[in-house]
Amino acid sequence: MSKLSDELRERIEQDIATGVLGPGTHLDEAELAERFEVSRTPIREAISMLAGEGLVEIRPRRGAVVVQITPQRLFEMFEVMAELEAMCARLAARRINDKELAQLQEAHDACRKAAASTDTDAYFYANENFHRLIYTCSRNTFLTEEAAALQRKLRPYRRLQLRVKNRLQKSFDEHQSVLDALAAHEEQKAATLLRNHVLVQGERFADLLASLAQMETQ
Repeated sequence: MSKLSDELRERIEQDIATGVLGPGTHLDEAELAERFEVSRTPIREAISMLAGEGLVEIRPRRGAVVVQITPQRLFEMFEVMAELEAMCARLAARRINDKELAQLQEAHDACRKAAASTDTDAYFYANENFHRLIYTCSRNTFLTEEAAALQRKLRPYRRLQLRVKNRLQKSFDEHQSVLDALAAHEEQKAATLLRNHVLVQGERFADLLASLAQMETQ
């Protein structure tokens, strides 16, 4: 795959994550090629990579379509995501150093700024960076890769959560608790806090489904 194909993959993935390309949307190669001012070949390669990530599926006679996930499947994915991130937090609490803590604090401060201005897009990216730093601090490459791969599949839905009233501030407060546990090297506490932060159930899951339904009708 070429560098151009990878760049296009990132741009299309971003459109999926931000809802520009919602679940069930057909990805027309000709339209995308015209939009990005490229030939259809790198578009086709980018779509193939997205299919490999599980964000797009190739359907007979319809071509590439943004994946639609059932509520049950979505809940199961968040369950697994919560456990992967809990493991990352537990290992990070054991292995994190002062330099990494400073980087995590910087990412947390970016979340604070975005939450204060209720900028959901800025918070989404800062939040993503905060979580990925924790993956890295686990110092387990395989775990980091698995967590990052599932995070990519859940990006559109994790972003949707931020639309729920007061979720930005609650998310930031939960980050603060996780950061404090990591700084204190409290392994089990960090794992429990991050698991609860990521796990979507009860009212939060209902709110997520309501936001998704609204996005699909727009």
